[in-house]
Amino acid sequence: MSHCKHGRIFRVGIPFLLITLCLISSTGFASSDYYNHVIFDNSLTSDAYFNSGVQISGQSFVEEKNHRLPVDKKTFLTPPNAIRLQWQSAPGGGWLAGIRTGDVRNRLPGLSGHNLYLWIFAPEPIAAVDLPRLVLTNAHEDLQAAEFPGSFSEPVDLGKYSGDVPGGRWKQIRIPLGDFRTGSIYPFRPEYVQGVIFHQGRSDNVRHTLIIDEIRVDDDPALGTSLLPPSGVRASGYDRHIEIEWSAVESPALARYVVYRSLDGKTFAPVGIQLPGVQRYEDFLGKSDMRAEYKVAASDWNYQQSAFSNVASASTRDLSDDEMLTMLQRACFHYYWEGAEPNSGMARENIPGDERMVATGASGFGIMALVVGVNRGFITREQGLERITRIVNFLEHANRYHGAWSHFMDGTTGRTMPVFGMLDNGGDLVETSFLVQGLLVARQYFHGPTPAEQSLYGRITALWESVEWNWYRDTPTSDFLYWHWSPEWAFQIHHPLIGFNEVMITYLLSIASPQHGVPATLYYSGWSSQSERALKYRAGWSGTTDGDHYSNGRTYYGIKLDVGVGSGGPLFFTHYSFMGFDPHTLHDRFTKSYFDNNRNIALINRAYCVANPKHFSGYGPDAWGLTASDGPNGYVPHAPDADHDRGTLTPTGALASFPYTPEASMAAFKHYYRDLGDELWDIYGPRDAFDPGAEWVSPIYMGLNQAPIVVMIENYRTGLIWKTFMSNPEIGEMLKKLDQATAQ
Repeated sequence: MSHCKHGRIFRVGIPFLLITLCLISSTGFASSDYYNHVIFDNSLTSDAYFNSGVQISGQSFVEEKNHRLPVDKKTFLTPPNAIRLQWQSAPGGGWLAGIRTGDVRNRLPGLSGHNLYLWIFAPEPIAAVDLPRLVLTNAHEDLQAAEFPGSFSEPVDLGKYSGDVPGGRWKQIRIPLGDFRTGSIYPFRPEYVQGVIFHQGRSDNVRHTLIIDEIRVDDDPALGTSLLPPSGVRASGYDRHIEIEWSAVESPALARYVVYRSLDGKTFAPVGIQLPGVQRYEDFLGKSDMRAEYKVAASDWNYQQSAFSNVASASTRDLSDDEMLTMLQRACFHYYWEGAEPNSGMARENIPGDERMVATGASGFGIMALVVGVNRGFITREQGLERITRIVNFLEHANRYHGAWSHFMDGTTGRTMPVFGMLDNGGDLVETSFLVQGLLVARQYFHGPTPAEQSLYGRITALWESVEWNWYRDTPTSDFLYWHWSPEWAFQIHHPLIGFNEVMITYLLSIASPQHGVPATLYYSGWSSQSERALKYRAGWSGTTDGDHYSNGRTYYGIKLDVGVGSGGPLFFTHYSFMGFDPHTLHDRFTKSYFDNNRNIALINRAYCVANPKHFSGYGPDAWGLTASDGPNGYVPHAPDADHDRGTLTPTGALASFPYTPEASMAAFKHYYRDLGDELWDIYGPRDAFDPGAEWVSPIYMGLNQAPIVVMIENYRTGLIWKTFMSNPEIGEMLKKLDQATAQ
């Protein structure tokens, strides 16, 4: 659904492709099946757990915060927090408290295992008969509304499986899923558990408290050998956080790493966990001039820990603005370096998510981020060359459709993954153009005299020249390029590419193609078309006639917009086509400078957030950047207008706008990092999105959103990617052709 970003949310006439995202089975992130089992381990928000809900009736009581279960930050099994369930079951009353699986894009719809496990901690002893009852549900609905139209189980007594709960120590409860019988009119399928519902049991009218942690579905873990401790632990201090790294523990018994911190050099306390396959942890301390010591232990599924690692220490310190930008670029770069799919080297669609799924467009963005990484010294030139060569190896053998790659591919086989439905099983010209933009940057950057670089140059040239851009006109006389073609369905989707949006680069590369190019006049007949079809298209997705003629000319918050629909749309319109292509170099019949036009779109976006007409929490001069991402209720192409503003801020919106709005983008970065970093900063930099009013933080990173931060900051700092892409001779020739078409 993230790739609704590429205009799919705006399409007209194919709603059945847009409504449902096919769920693809996952092997879990980081070579583990962690997300095939875990329902809850930690809350990203520190006040209340977003994926929970509370309902109360009569005189019964459940502690709640905004109708959600509170987070306990003092008592936990998996640091740094757990869920607190405090209740009182009154005669004649009722209550329920639900916890549901997190909203992770492309997460396996089922959970693997035959038992439900949960850990509980009672500050005071609780008799078995006074514990809640438990219901499992296959529905994934709003727990605050307690609406479960899907199947659900009959309640079971928690005390039957726990016995009396002693006070002051953790206890694991194991319930065979086979013990849950259907309580609805539909069969209950325990392997598709989506919600765990605690509800009122015996009405003893006494206040009780349980701390609940690590709810998972699994089989009984095997008794394994003891784990070795992590080795090579090291710590690096930054502006407000410390990064801890270590060498991997190679053992099938490894379930997690546990990170311990000491601020006094004596007492160590657990501060967080990390998954197998990831050997980094970000400890956000929130202040400069803080020194901390760390050690790490390996833990198995039975919570038996290894001995501790060596101790590493570091201190935070105030960084200069330049140092902070390098810190940000390095963090986001890691998504495409250590987070890449290992066989292909391609970028994953999202992390966590389906490990098989690599994204064509995000991989093009990732290639540009890798070039930045080499130039900044995050990796060596040899490492960058090896990785991009691996990507090219994969692309040469992956499924292609008249030269175009599909939107999603299996990173091991190169086969198309039709995520958006049965018609989405062919070539995707927009995703291909994003990929080619990155490949052309790599071709020019790795253009040294060594045989390896010369070989890569030639192989990228062959890939670029074999894309049949003209095929995607549908007919030789068509005025438009079309998004998709499938050998099975041909042009049945038949979605024309009409601007202004993120797909300008598709037209520019189609005109630039030396072997399969299209006439430069297609820029005006298709991309900036004045036809009735184009006018209806623009008005259809935007809900306004402002800019329906491509040109706009209106003023928003005192800022004139030459080109753009409505008040400019999501900010990714100003990023995706302009990561390699330099907007300074382009003018047409509608604007003298696309750099200035993009800057005005960013300024309007910020001004809208300052005005905050819908009165959402958290917006302001240093909190802006409406662009496409998930929100608490799913995907939205967030934009500065009434229809597309839902209260969700996406950091890449402001941070990838650095070339256009450097001062405002830096203010947003410092706010997101220094003020909100405790919830937003993690191993790949700022998390994908957050909604302050809904107390929601995205559980994922997206391949489309971290690379624009890396690349556009570099374009602001040195212009590296713009200069490198524009050095391709075909791009200069394309601009000459476009100037001639403009003059006609």
